[in-house]
Amino acid sequence: MTMQENKVMSEDLAGRERIVPVDGIEVWAEEFGAPEHPAVLLVMGAQAQGVQWNDGIVRRLVDGGRRVIRYDHRDTGRSSVVDFAVRPYTVADMASDALAVLDAFGVEQAHLVGASLGGIIAQRIAVTDPERVLTLTSLSSQPLGTDTAAAVGRDLAGEPPEPGELPPPSAELLAVLATTLPDPEAGPDRYLAARLPLWRVLHGSVLPFDEEEYRRMERRVYERARDLAAGFHHTLAGSAGGDDTAALASVTAPTLVLHGTEDPMFPPAHGEATAAAIPGARLVVVEGLGHTLPAALDARLAEEILRHTA
Repeated sequence: MTMQENKVMSEDLAGRERIVPVDGIEVWAEEFGAPEHPAVLLVMGAQAQGVQWNDGIVRRLVDGGRRVIRYDHRDTGRSSVVDFAVRPYTVADMASDALAVLDAFGVEQAHLVGASLGGIIAQRIAVTDPERVLTLTSLSSQPLGTDTAAAVGRDLAGEPPEPGELPPPSAELLAVLATTLPDPEAGPDRYLAARLPLWRVLHGSVLPFDEEEYRRMERRVYERARDLAAGFHHTLAGSAGGDDTAALASVTAPTLVLHGTEDPMFPPAHGEATAAAIPGARLVVVEGLGHTLPAALDARLAEEILRHTA
């Protein structure tokens, strides 16, 4: 496998960037810290770029003696844009991208930390490629194989949930998702302004909302993106099916489930169900955490990850 490598700066954080060829596309990735330190692979959620793993979290993990790798999923950031109609893909393909990133950096085994859809991707790797996983951390996510779309459909139709079905996203979040359709062609200022209502709901109501923090993050995402709309393909990939929650019973990696009390996308029952499905998993409920990674919780989240990966 060939790759390009050069020095980059992530704001005040120095990283080593690579472009990883995988299955006819290119995946952007960068690493931080000493190569001899234990590797932590940060897997972001749907429609989200690798840089949305805050530099504050990355720096704390590096200072804690970890080699940290983050990357852009296909259809986000600096990775390839895929014609989904011609080359549809699934969570399994996105998991293969993650493993290709580890291969590119010469990492045989890593601590996997996945947020939202990234948690599902990390869970799948723990099931299919257990020899690559030192530990698993599932953050603000849900169990592999959960059919959220069906739950949302029943909720919107006013139908009762199926027995044992996990709750859908909050009504407030669904309303914002239905009405907030920012136009990337409108320019960065109008695009950023249109995104703020979504971030306010995802952030939750307990911690103060730092509008400037989210504006900086969203501007960084806007400036790095090849195609801001392409990330919506992740929703199609995540709903393609084929995975079964029961498969999590085979996970042998020590598992930490981190879940916020304020998560409007995956209410706390999703974290509880994830921990219940994985043998020996430990659930840590983070007070005030919604479905974002606010800087105010960088230290707490990094501390939990460092403790689990020690």
